[in-house]
Amino acid sequence: MKIFKQTYYFLVHTNLLIAAAAMAQCALTYFFFQTTFDWPIIVIEGTATLLLYNFSLWLSKPKDPSKSAYLRTRWVFENEWVLWVNSALALIGLLLAVREIHLLSLFFLAGIGIVSVAYSFPFFPYNNKWVGLRQLPGVKIFHIALVWVLSSVCFPAYELYLNGWQPDVIKLVSLFCLKFVFLIICTLPFDIRDIKQDSYYHLKTIPNMIGAVKAIRLCYFLLLLHSIAILLTPFSLALKIGILVTNIGVALLLKTVVFRNAERYHYAYLLDFALVVQFITVAISIFLFV
Repeated sequence: MKIFKQTYYFLVHTNLLIAAAAMAQCALTYFFFQTTFDWPIIVIEGTATLLLYNFSLWLSKPKDPSKSAYLRTRWVFENEWVLWVNSALALIGLLLAVREIHLLSLFFLAGIGIVSVAYSFPFFPYNNKWVGLRQLPGVKIFHIALVWVLSSVCFPAYELYLNGWQPDVIKLVSLFCLKFVFLIICTLPFDIRDIKQDSYYHLKTIPNMIGAVKAIRLCYFLLLLHSIAILLTPFSLALKIGILVTNIGVALLLKTVVFRNAERYHYAYLLDFALVVQFITVAISIFLFV
């Protein structure tokens, strides 16, 4: 068990887990569209996510990381060379991958990057000062979900379109909405966990606005809504089975681990792992039922 725990912490601390989650969600899109994987797009998704999250870590570096209350912060800056090495490798992978896509897709990716940067940079007026989307009441979680859906659904769909693929609009919109809801489900527990910290920094997240108990209920409600919605979509039975099995697993994870151990900071990152598991579950379902 110790080696699994150490591996899990390493993947969390180095942002490799969230990068793997981004690649898995991007690859999942090709299952829904019934097309072959476009590996340059998947690599771009993973490397860009890794660079973005590493940059965010670097920006938030405290004056004395060794005194941080968070194990992750202490580990990252005690082993800062890892941050720079995996960032350098991610940059090389990104530069190699972008050479394989259309120029218009690159512009589309740049647009997603601008939307993503709006999370922290002061582009919006609020309370007589300029703030990022993160500081606007209730916007944070929706912005994160939107950026992920744009990059994991719309970006690969646009590249496919430029290669001659004709999208099924109903399937495209259905996948956009399904993934948006699922990403909110996977992001909300982080805001519930950070409710005290966000209050200290005067961030009005959904849990801060409605309370932790109602936010937990909202999470379960959205999971139920997502499960019902997938049944109403035009996707194959194998895809539906994979998504529903994942939802059951997420519900059990929230009930028995994440919400029961709210004080365990790292437990919320299991929801990032769920994004990878969703891809694996759907892949197994397709293998068994198609």
